[in-house]
Amino acid sequence: MITYEFLQQYWWFLIALLGGLLVFLLFVQGGNALIFFAGKNEDQRQLIVNSTGRKWELTFTTLVTFGGAFFASFPLFYSTSFGGAYWVWILILITFVFQAVSYEFQSKAGNLLGKKAFRIFLTLNGCLAPLLIGTAVGTFFTGSQFIVNKNAVGDIGSPIISRWCSDWRGLEAVANPFNVEFGLMVMFLAITLGALYMINNIANTDLAKQLRRSMLVCFACFLVMFLLVVIQLITMEGFAVDANGIVSMEKGKYLTNLLEMPVVLVMLLLGAVLLVAGVLLTLLRKEFNKGIWLAAPGTVLAVMALFMIAGYNGTAYYPSTADLQSSLTLANSCSSQFTLRTMAIVSLIIPFVVAYIAYFWRKMDRQSLTTEELDHSEKY
Repeated sequence: MITYEFLQQYWWFLIALLGGLLVFLLFVQGGNALIFFAGKNEDQRQLIVNSTGRKWELTFTTLVTFGGAFFASFPLFYSTSFGGAYWVWILILITFVFQAVSYEFQSKAGNLLGKKAFRIFLTLNGCLAPLLIGTAVGTFFTGSQFIVNKNAVGDIGSPIISRWCSDWRGLEAVANPFNVEFGLMVMFLAITLGALYMINNIANTDLAKQLRRSMLVCFACFLVMFLLVVIQLITMEGFAVDANGIVSMEKGKYLTNLLEMPVVLVMLLLGAVLLVAGVLLTLLRKEFNKGIWLAAPGTVLAVMALFMIAGYNGTAYYPSTADLQSSLTLANSCSSQFTLRTMAIVSLIIPFVVAYIAYFWRKMDRQSLTTEELDHSEKY
């Protein structure tokens, strides 16, 4: 028999999977961040824009799906975070609007701002979107300033369950160094993935050399941020939840989670190894351009592991620093058993959707993008 607890665990697994896929697909943003740094002339910049332009809808769709899945399965998180820390989410959405508008209008006739202005917007999206998303996810480990009072739902005058306790509305997350380091880690990872993808997708020798140089710098920065995050993560206090739902601080909680969930530890280590292998093979072997297909599953596995140690094994995945007992857990923030069970049935179509995306991805990228092809196809 499928229990309520199993459904909660199952849906957190799907959230972790969507989070992993989203971070991988941020290679589109990472690629855009390299428009001016790797692209040294108009042809190279046009190749970068057209390469990422073929995939940008997948990133945005995954972001919306990620938010929708959170809303459906853990609505209290959605109402607390999206309703309280709204400045962070608004800024993230604005950067994606910049992206969509830039792809649509930069090559249109009568463009008043000019192509360069829209490419600057794409570069800003490439840096800020991963940085903001990573900073927001960092609060899963450090906590946010909110109070939850479910009894308030019966208050006719003010039926507000969640209240944010900071006037900064989520922007206060940047005051915590761990959150910023987490955001920088995601940003440099996205740029590294973007370089790996374009090395595989674009047939241009000079651009490939410049992409490798940019990737070397960004990957080194990523490793520094990754080590800082991991060291702090395994030494910091975590938000533990006992059998009665009482939240308390526990030293080394996230290290304990890794050790008590060996499968998750293996996922994290395997993900890191695949990512490093993909990058190093690309850097050391000039003819090797398949690094993205090692780094992609590595990224998904590592991100899933981080989500799992944040929510599994009796851990509050969205802690409150204003009121410890207001912290959100899988048990106290999820939808009803009926809703989770019904959505679990619908979720069985996910593999077919993934297969559909993979098929058309392969069809679109069967041949590498060249300057000559741009002359005979629509430019972004």
